[in-house]
Amino acid sequence: MPTVRSKVGAVQRVTILTLIFTCVIGLIAGIVFTSVEYMRNEANKIDDARASRAVTAAIRSFQARLGSTVSDNAVWDEAYRHIGSADAVDWAYENWGKTTEDYPLYDVAIVLTPTRSVLSAYSKGKEIDATSYFGSSLVELAGRASSSGKLPFTSFVPTADGIYLVAAGAIQPFNDSPSGEAFSTLIFAKLLTPEVLGQLDETFDIGGLKLVASPDRYRLSMPLLGVSERSVGYLEWSSRTPGNQIYDGVRRSLLSAGALFITFFLAIIATAIASIRGLQRDAIAARYKATHDSLTGLFNRAGLLDAIEGTKVSSDADLALALIDLDGFKEVNDAWGHAIGDELIRFVANRLKDSLSHTRTICRLGGDEFAFIGAAHDIDSNALALIHALQEPFRIGGRTIEVGASIGTASFTRDIPDGYELLRRADMALYDAKESGRGRVVKYLAALDIQRHQRAELEDKLRQAIENGEVRPVFQPLVDAKTGSLRGVEALARWVPETGPISPEVFIGVAEKAGLIDQLGRKILEASVEAASSWTDIGLSVNISPVQLRNPDFAALVEAVLEKSEFDPNRLTLEITEGVLMSNPEQAKRAMARLKANGVKFALDDFGSGYASIGALREFGFDRMKIDRSLVLSLSDEKGAGVLNATLSLAKALDIPVTAEGVETQEQADALAERGCDQLQGYLVGKPMEAKQVEKVFLRAAA
Repeated sequence: MPTVRSKVGAVQRVTILTLIFTCVIGLIAGIVFTSVEYMRNEANKIDDARASRAVTAAIRSFQARLGSTVSDNAVWDEAYRHIGSADAVDWAYENWGKTTEDYPLYDVAIVLTPTRSVLSAYSKGKEIDATSYFGSSLVELAGRASSSGKLPFTSFVPTADGIYLVAAGAIQPFNDSPSGEAFSTLIFAKLLTPEVLGQLDETFDIGGLKLVASPDRYRLSMPLLGVSERSVGYLEWSSRTPGNQIYDGVRRSLLSAGALFITFFLAIIATAIASIRGLQRDAIAARYKATHDSLTGLFNRAGLLDAIEGTKVSSDADLALALIDLDGFKEVNDAWGHAIGDELIRFVANRLKDSLSHTRTICRLGGDEFAFIGAAHDIDSNALALIHALQEPFRIGGRTIEVGASIGTASFTRDIPDGYELLRRADMALYDAKESGRGRVVKYLAALDIQRHQRAELEDKLRQAIENGEVRPVFQPLVDAKTGSLRGVEALARWVPETGPISPEVFIGVAEKAGLIDQLGRKILEASVEAASSWTDIGLSVNISPVQLRNPDFAALVEAVLEKSEFDPNRLTLEITEGVLMSNPEQAKRAMARLKANGVKFALDDFGSGYASIGALREFGFDRMKIDRSLVLSLSDEKGAGVLNATLSLAKALDIPVTAEGVETQEQADALAERGCDQLQGYLVGKPMEAKQVEKVFLRAAA
């Protein structure tokens, strides 16, 4: 079912493309929003790093200024002289202690002697107890200052008032530093007040700088290291988060874009879903169309095969398949037209559903062929009941129409590989049912395969025999009923292979079913015309199969044979049976009219054995009537003789000459001649014979 597969494939392709498109759109959206988030975070990080560098620079600048102040005051010749003199305390107060009251660079000034005792200590212009105020840090500061040479040492020191930035330097001469001498130590300290931090904040553009004992994890911070290199406090400030500010500035636009994107995305998804659902509906509809008959709504052949496969998969045992072929449907179609034929098919389908309501699967395989799957143990009884049901007349459009049915059945068995094999077996049984009389139910048996094989072998042999010219005509004389003189011959096909002669009733039927009848008919016509060409004034009759006459090229074929052999068309009579008139009357009429225009005559063969009507005799314009041997044999019977008399009277009334077939006795010949038959044919006047025998027995004798 290519259409179904294409529909399903389309659904899968649309689904895959939709998923890919969704993933791509989602990926793009993710990249965009991730990029925005990344830029926001990176902007925050960059500014945080800038702020950290600014705080570091502020601390270093603060330390550098205080350290430079200590260095300027400690590495000073005058300070060195006075600190070592008797007025050291006063001098220290006047130069350093007094200035602490309002000096912006330091709040505390302390002088330690070389022995680390406090010489002078002032804070904000007032004397203080430096040891209790700064504790052991003084000794450590003095030690660091002594070891750092002329460079000051700075550090942060915690006190009761807060954290101080402390700078310490050894008081020594500017140029010459006596070696090995212990120096006094000058210490300046600046308390980290909010004002000081505010100045640093403003100068270095930090923002919200403050001093805390322990940092807040959500704020930025930097440790202040003491003399022992351990943190004694933290400078903390808020992140400006410029990325967040920028993001907040464009947030509304981003939200609008996101909303539009989501709307667009949802629209695409909705469209895709609608398309997929539409394709799914189309696929379901296509599958239904692919597996169901449009005229009846029943399963079709594909649906039946699916049902068979489903039955095999479900391992449901004791099931069988029945194939049904309507008898007489073609005649209804030809007589009443396809519209009535289609309506009849619908009526038959409804009757099948009513009669087989318990079956799981009913199908129309095409034309007038149906099928159903049912329980194997009652498939034959159901089939017989169905035959009886279909024999009931159908009333369609004011017409009463009768048809019959032939049924072939085959059971599900483990040796059946697929549904095609099951169909083949049921079809073989159906073929046998139709061949053996119609209106019957035939069950598949292995013997049917043997018969089929034999038919196939016979077809192959017949095909070769036709190609090799082994099927030859023999000729049966047609004599004048009164004088007994030869008037013509009828060509009869004979096939005598090495295994023995095969009846024409067998091999002609095989040729028709195998599509060999046109080739066989041409061979017989060519051979007959060739043999009769030299028989001057002797007519030649050749039997034509209904299948041949249905071929649109039949008339042209006959004309070609006659033209090639230069045979007089007026000597040729083509014999056709009554069935031709019903099987394809229009085509038969066209072919007959064309050949009759060239002089070819037509005889209605086996009249009295079928259903030819007087109207058909007139309509088709037959040149001769050949009455069936059954009428000849009935001469001894009063009723039979009456039928024969009526037939001959009809022929006389229509001015159609009559040939009697099957004449075997002189009494029959005399009676027929007396009743108006002008030609006789039968064993009395001559059996079918070779062309040489015709010449020997009739033509030479006549000469």
